[in-house]
Amino acid sequence: MSRVALAIVTALTVIVSAALPSAAQTRPPVNEDVVHDIAAQLRCVVCQNLSVADSPSEMASQMRAIIRERLAAGESPAEVQRYFVDRYGEWILLSPPRRGFNLLVWLLPLAAVLVGLAVTAALVWRWTHRRRSIPAAPIVVDAAMSERIRRELEGES
Repeated sequence: MSRVALAIVTALTVIVSAALPSAAQTRPPVNEDVVHDIAAQLRCVVCQNLSVADSPSEMASQMRAIIRERLAAGESPAEVQRYFVDRYGEWILLSPPRRGFNLLVWLLPLAAVLVGLAVTAALVWRWTHRRRSIPAAPIVVDAAMSERIRRELEGES
């Protein structure tokens, strides 16, 4: 191959490679809504009562950056969440998974509400039926009291 042909091939290779987008350029930008959704499910390790999405701490900011990097690298939201669970344990999740012992966290409040409603319904039913079933007792007044009441009523009129 001549030097001219080699120069043309090299020039064409450079032009084509510059024209084609690289792998880094073809990745779609990270959707900030997805970053926020993942961060909203994770507990801030500094604040502990706020999600990573809501926390103003530097650690939460770093965790949001890690979420962004991992999503940009092509990981799914579930894989990003699993990364934090592997690193910090299930404690990092704001809502515990609905399986195993954690199932009690989800079922006990529901059971307590149902028991409370049943007890309230039973007490209301009992209270309303007790009032209906107790007959009004007749007022028994002896003859002397009856005469006294009659005299007082006639005397006032």
